[in-house]
Amino acid sequence: MFNDLVTGFPLTITNSPSLSRAAKVSTQSFHSNPLRQWLTRFSLSLGLSLVSTFSAIPALGAERITFFVSPFGQFNIGIEDLEIFAKDGTMTRQFAYYANFATPTQLAALRILLNSRFNISPRYVYLFTRLPVGKTLLRRLGNVIKADFNRNGFYPLRGALVSAASDPEGLSVINVLRKFSLETIYLDVELISDVTDELSRLFVVNDVVFSAIKNRAQLQGEGSTSFNFSAQADLRNSGGIGWRKETFEVYNSERQASFPVDIYLPRSSDQGAIRGSIPTLVISHGLASDRNTFAYLAKHLASYGFAVAVPEHIGTSSERINQIFAGFATPLNPTAIIHRPLDVKYLLDELSAKANSDPSKFGRLNLEEVGVIGQSFGGYTVLALGGAKLNFEQLTSECDAARQNNLSLDVSLLLQCRGTQLPPEDYNLGDERVKAVIAVNPLSNPIFGEAGMSQIQVPVMMVSSIRDIFAPPVEQQITPFSWLTTPENYLVVTEAGTHFSYLGGAGEGVLPVPPELIGPDPAIARPYLMALSTAFFKTYIAKQPQYASYLSESYVKEISQDPLNLFLIQSLQENQLK
Repeated sequence: MFNDLVTGFPLTITNSPSLSRAAKVSTQSFHSNPLRQWLTRFSLSLGLSLVSTFSAIPALGAERITFFVSPFGQFNIGIEDLEIFAKDGTMTRQFAYYANFATPTQLAALRILLNSRFNISPRYVYLFTRLPVGKTLLRRLGNVIKADFNRNGFYPLRGALVSAASDPEGLSVINVLRKFSLETIYLDVELISDVTDELSRLFVVNDVVFSAIKNRAQLQGEGSTSFNFSAQADLRNSGGIGWRKETFEVYNSERQASFPVDIYLPRSSDQGAIRGSIPTLVISHGLASDRNTFAYLAKHLASYGFAVAVPEHIGTSSERINQIFAGFATPLNPTAIIHRPLDVKYLLDELSAKANSDPSKFGRLNLEEVGVIGQSFGGYTVLALGGAKLNFEQLTSECDAARQNNLSLDVSLLLQCRGTQLPPEDYNLGDERVKAVIAVNPLSNPIFGEAGMSQIQVPVMMVSSIRDIFAPPVEQQITPFSWLTTPENYLVVTEAGTHFSYLGGAGEGVLPVPPELIGPDPAIARPYLMALSTAFFKTYIAKQPQYASYLSESYVKEISQDPLNLFLIQSLQENQLK
């Protein structure tokens, strides 16, 4: 939908010292027709600001929206006009005036948006808008969507969201408009342009960078040996080795609490099973997930002879988030940033102890050369374990700038900024036993920054999704990938992928995720991760170099399916991004 909304706009992207932080979008017709240019921006913002902030949907007024454009004066549009348009596409005279400044594609997208409904519990909406991240997002939107020209719209926005979610008709744009407590909402048109720039940084720039990476990957593919798919095993299929699942508890002395672990152990009696030491992997789930989220991946890797341990990070698991939303727990503690990598370190210590106490089950595990894979907050976790250092100076600087910019909508930055509440110590989060890292949609910038990412000295595969609005790819994966200094690194970019493309199931979690945010069927993407993680860990953990041929653009081209096409590159310099 985002692409549809910007289609047809004459956009230019200005260059700057830091593409990921300073990209701007402007219309070329600004000076030639300022009223038309502003109305175009209004149309763009009307759609995009709603899409990008999902629960903060209302951007119109209860009976009307009012905005002032100097020197042209005050403009109004009624909610009834929007309801009529949403119902059957009919345009009233007043609506037609504004529609004249938009493209048919934009109007179609707006109508879809107005008719969208989000099935979210009113309790979740209520509690989310009272959590620090929810309140921050609403206050920033309230700077644009105001109760009057001088008053932030935070309270009527929050009330309208909760009231609409409680209504039998549910949380929809139109219903939020009906529930707004004021007759008029005032739009700050001067800030709308800034919102557009902020959204362009999070979205439009992704397309520009993705296009360059796509071209680079294709050039690399043309210059390399083609992958003979028919002569090689299809790593998307099971490896054929049986496995058994064990569950146990690990005690984390840092916070004096235990957490559960599932471990998938390959059966040594099966044909093709590894006879010597068993290569060991750890999977770290993301925020509001649990150890079942990547069970599909653990089972697949176990079928190729890996022992796969999957801890549950109790401070950030789905159970914990449910407790927060139910009112039985306090908001996320910033110490989770430290505890997550420590969970894995304590897990490896526990497995070493079990290897001595129960050698028949655990004695063959190779715990000196371990591979780790994580998604989202789990991606942060495994990068820290692989040697990335927390960069408090960079984090503090970026978070201070975000606080001054009351329009920042980067949710990943809000989460990372929790780290500024930690004492700025030299935390020892890396583990020398970790020898290879796969980070899927990770949070990594600015919590590590260039100084922290450059400390990683093991092979890294970074998996990025171009339509990820929760861990924006240019900010959180592509730019940080350019900071890696070792030669054995891979950037895998998923066209049309989202933050949910690689999760088990259909985006299940604490909150029901609308299909528009899940994106194309994750059943397409999961086999990608199964195949690439098998090849990566076979190469760098199991020490079987014959699998390296799978880590190529020619291979990902073979397994790609529309619309979730894959592209892979092995090098990227920061100056190439600029």
